[in-house]
Amino acid sequence: MKPPPTPPSHAHPTGSTTLDPIATKLVSLGLEYPASVLPELLEEATREALSPLAFLDLLLSRQLERKDERRITTMLKLSGLPPGKTLEDFDWGFQPKADRRQLDTLATCHYLREKTNVLFLGPPGVGKSHLATALGVKAIKNGFSVNHYVLDDLMHVLKADAATPHARLRARRYFNCGLLIIDEIGFRPLDRMEANLFFRLVSARYERGSMLLTSNKHVRDWPEIFAGDEILTTAILDRLLHHVAVVHIDGQSYRLRELGALLSPNREGPRATDSRTN
Repeated sequence: MKPPPTPPSHAHPTGSTTLDPIATKLVSLGLEYPASVLPELLEEATREALSPLAFLDLLLSRQLERKDERRITTMLKLSGLPPGKTLEDFDWGFQPKADRRQLDTLATCHYLREKTNVLFLGPPGVGKSHLATALGVKAIKNGFSVNHYVLDDLMHVLKADAATPHARLRARRYFNCGLLIIDEIGFRPLDRMEANLFFRLVSARYERGSMLLTSNKHVRDWPEIFAGDEILTTAILDRLLHHVAVVHIDGQSYRLRELGALLSPNREGPRATDSRTN
């Protein structure tokens, strides 16, 4: 067992004693962050005239905050979510047809507790991927595990696991995460094997965990995505749409807006490229 990290040397604000013995005990108890900022905490307690109980609450709260920050950072890395896409930086003014109240409701993550799916439908470039990612970030901050895939990448993983027994598949993150996000459904048709693997995934997660999907095609056109098989598509949709929130976004494309700005003869100079997609 590794010895606990040596706490930083702290002088008491009065200068009469050091805080090192207390910091050492905090580190031994796993409270590394309060140990590292103990002088600041004591100064705050003195400034605010905190009672001993209030000071203890402050110390523990700071440790829990740091622990949660580390959890969020780790879960974001494991999720595969594209970075830098949140609800706060979504351009609502450019996309007024996006129902902000509906998105704010989804951001509470109640749908995850109810094992409800979410389906984003709309043409390319209107912000579906951005909003799907933003909801994934909200889910992680609310304590849910998230796994994000573009459909093509997911197909590679499902094919690699095609021969894996169903019981062992339960350990895969895309099976057991609280929210599985599948982006870009509809950009190419799946073959028969891929469509069957997708059905197996949907069936395994049905009423066990939420799925969030983005598609540039209306569900009535989904048979052409799933190997042209209307029966299989119906079986997939039957499970996906049983408990679902559908978000329709119809509007201009962010990418085309930027292209128009670049091609405009009246533009004053180059503009920053908007990173929003789908």
